[in-house]
Amino acid sequence: AAPPPPRTGRGPSAAPPSRTPRGSRRGTPRAPGGAGATPARAARREVGIPLNLVCQGQDLWTGYEFSWLDRRGVPQVAGLRLRVPCQSPSIVESKSLKLYLNSLAMTKFDSLADVNKTLDQDLTGAFGSPLIVELLDLAQLNQPVQQFAGVCLEKLDVDISHYDRAPGFLGIEDETRIVRQSFYTNVFRSLCPVTGQPDWASISIDCMGMPIEQAGLFKYLVSYRNHPAFHETTVEQIYHDLTQACRPQSLSVYGRFQRRGGLDINPFRSNDQAEAPLCRLPRQ
Repeated sequence: AAPPPPRTGRGPSAAPPSRTPRGSRRGTPRAPGGAGATPARAARREVGIPLNLVCQGQDLWTGYEFSWLDRRGVPQVAGLRLRVPCQSPSIVESKSLKLYLNSLAMTKFDSLADVNKTLDQDLTGAFGSPLIVELLDLAQLNQPVQQFAGVCLEKLDVDISHYDRAPGFLGIEDETRIVRQSFYTNVFRSLCPVTGQPDWASISIDCMGMPIEQAGLFKYLVSYRNHPAFHETTVEQIYHDLTQACRPQSLSVYGRFQRRGGLDINPFRSNDQAEAPLCRLPRQ
């Protein structure tokens, strides 16, 4: 029997990824017209993030395993970068996005523009919000490796014994001064609430305001070590806790997480910057 021909354009397996509310990563790829997403308001309420949280930012996705067929059936490969606004009403489960991207591997496209158009249409529908889709030449994935700027918190001389989220560690050193501070840690870990597997990340905090007590900040970030949370809500929770405890004039929190299944998700939240900075850390 002859082998089945490649699909052309939007084949039956090229279904957009499923949508789930922010704060949940369940789901599998679905066909268009499936169940709608739960509003992000409900998901934030469920995990204790206030609905009036004032922030902007993006979830910056990088894909390393994306391929399709050109019009002659020759496999093509590219990197993928998505910029999803943090105000998007839905979150897409990373495994669902991986399955969706893999479903295009045997689909023929007439041009790179057609690939980009399909991704843009499907993913805008899945996230429920306009987003920026970029197809990257492989050389563009080879960004120079750099490290976050600022004070490396794990170099502090501290004893730690608490590993469940504890915002009470956060505090101010001096309420009479206004300073600009930058901190980072490479030892951040939280747990996937679905599988219980660890999610590893580097966290960067840039702020201006009253000086934050550094040992308490480090203990607070380490306290996520046994905390079940998703990437996006983790960074929003850190942003919210710092806002409440330290009252900074400006604040940006960036989580650069390790990739899973050929995808990494890097949430960025800020009160004075909308676009997530591009960078590549040593473990990425």
